[in-house]
Amino acid sequence: MRYRPFGNVGQAVSVVTLSLGARDIAGGPEAGRELIYSALEAGINSYRLTTADPVLAEVLGEALRHVDRKLVQVSLMLGAGDGRRGSDRDFSAEGMTSAIDRALHASGLGWFDLAVLDQPEDHELPQSSLNALKALRATQRIRLLGISGESEVMDTYVSTGAFDALFTPYHVNSPWQIRSRLRDARERDMGIFVHGYFPDALDTVKKATEVHEEKKGFFGFGKSSGRAKNDPLAGVGTFAFLHQTNGWTAEAICLAYSLTDPAIASVLIEAPTVERLNELAMVPDRDLPPGLAAQIEMARVAGARAA
Repeated sequence: MRYRPFGNVGQAVSVVTLSLGARDIAGGPEAGRELIYSALEAGINSYRLTTADPVLAEVLGEALRHVDRKLVQVSLMLGAGDGRRGSDRDFSAEGMTSAIDRALHASGLGWFDLAVLDQPEDHELPQSSLNALKALRATQRIRLLGISGESEVMDTYVSTGAFDALFTPYHVNSPWQIRSRLRDARERDMGIFVHGYFPDALDTVKKATEVHEEKKGFFGFGKSSGRAKNDPLAGVGTFAFLHQTNGWTAEAICLAYSLTDPAIASVLIEAPTVERLNELAMVPDRDLPPGLAAQIEMARVAGARAA
């Protein structure tokens, strides 16, 4: 496992973060703890709770009980409910404070390194909520504040300077708006956590080959001139090579590519099984084959021109 600096206290986080949600405890608390134990053995010291579900928080807290708290980084998503039935979006001062207190009590972690607001719209975050979060920081129940989302309002939140971290989707074919937002966050010394590194649009050879093809227009005009499947140049200028690289899966390439940007502190992964967790945890120790990063950039530029 590799590590990168995060925050202004010299903390180092693993370049992959294990994201934990309801699915990870669906098989019972022991299954959830086993997954976290395997993550610790793989060198992962960064964890994200997707909700403030007290049961999920308790499972994580028990798994980390014998680990020096200062050596692990735990983030908590806020605003999207706590995972329980009937739980609604709530960015109110009272709602977020209660969610943090419940999760802290259940987990016994003492504090959350990051409290991350989950995709708030511009009308959902009143000043009273920001004041409450500042009060929580003052009492050391949370250390840093983060913002998560991909809509245009994220640009406004990044520009305020009120947040320490940005959680955003990012992959080999991310649009310029996302890349521009990453630059802005980097210039403001925000920690950057990315997810969605392997989008559905690239998860098969067919999708990866056709991702840049123009849609067919009226009377058939406007359709791109595709090549025959047996043409040796079929797939050139597309992301088909993601599925044709010896010794690499398409997902592993996409994960490794995300890590080529030194400004990204960590990439969020989801692992329904210990086996999948171990496969993904091995990727950071591998270097992309020579020339592959250039292929990715050429395919991305070709797509931008076709858009």
